[in-house]
Amino acid sequence: MKIAVLPGDGIGPEIIAATVLVLQALGPRFNLETAPVGGAAYDFSGHPLPPATLALAQSANAILFGAVGDWKYDTLPRELRPEQAILGLRKHLGLFANFRPAICYPELTAASSLKPEIIGGLDILIVRELNGDIYFGSPRGIRHSEHPLFPGVREGFDTMHYSEPEVERIGRVAFEAARKRSKKVCSVDKANVLETSQLWREVMTRLGQDYADVELSHMYVDNAAMQLVKAPKAFDVVVTGNLFGDILSDEAAMLTGSIGMLPSASLDKNNKGLYEPSHGSAPDIAGKNIANPLATILSAAMMLRYSLGMTAEAERIERAVQKVLTQGYRTVDIFTPGTTQLGTHEMGVAVVQALS
Repeated sequence: MKIAVLPGDGIGPEIIAATVLVLQALGPRFNLETAPVGGAAYDFSGHPLPPATLALAQSANAILFGAVGDWKYDTLPRELRPEQAILGLRKHLGLFANFRPAICYPELTAASSLKPEIIGGLDILIVRELNGDIYFGSPRGIRHSEHPLFPGVREGFDTMHYSEPEVERIGRVAFEAARKRSKKVCSVDKANVLETSQLWREVMTRLGQDYADVELSHMYVDNAAMQLVKAPKAFDVVVTGNLFGDILSDEAAMLTGSIGMLPSASLDKNNKGLYEPSHGSAPDIAGKNIANPLATILSAAMMLRYSLGMTAEAERIERAVQKVLTQGYRTVDIFTPGTTQLGTHEMGVAVVQALS
């Protein structure tokens, strides 16, 4: 199996290195090819997504991605900033469905800021649409305002839009996922304000008629943000657009104790995917061997399950992660008194040992 390994910036190389140790421990089943991406690629070639890196991602069976971004690139033109690499990969590869599971392991209930009785046993899946919404909408830019109260001043503008087919395809992904879980879908929008969300809700409601065995509910995004903190276990599958999903999935990550525990998968219509942790590049701790690699390791397990058809191996990795947590091993972000703190590399080694 050919896997494109794109470490990226900040802590990306460290968490990817720990994850590669785990994949190699499964045996010589993978052809791992590494390429620069993000700021590292800009430094190397002058562009965050060089043609060679894109070609590797297109030819691979799956992509294992670290993280991109660093403050030192903030003055670059938008099209050259590291974050454009991940947006470009999503667009070029047709990765429209983002899976972000939020699971609270029993060993980490104390690491969450919420009470154990609220968070214990949490297992929700956020399905986020990736190719549409305000992130890709056009027109966009900075112009001189025609607003009567502020004529002539500079203003920024972006465009939010969704077509019916875009909403329907992400909706079907969510309903199919719910059929394998607790058969509940909550569609999150802002239909009381946004025309885009009104269309979103109409399509989701119509689509729900094709899935009579799945309970469909609707919720405004501001209420959903509140309910995720108030009663998170009431959710099963949450489906929403690009912007709302970006925000809600990070909120859900912190319910589990740390965003360092949240994996993600971004899939195309054939289940080829890009797999990455939900956290960012954290340049302030890069090179210190303190980043949590477990989200990336769990992303690799998702890669084996969804894109490579290796369910047994995926379950081995997930059991190994559970085991190291049971053994009391923690990185600094999930450390609590009485547990053993490990570095990034050492946590990867611990997972490898737990595999056997």
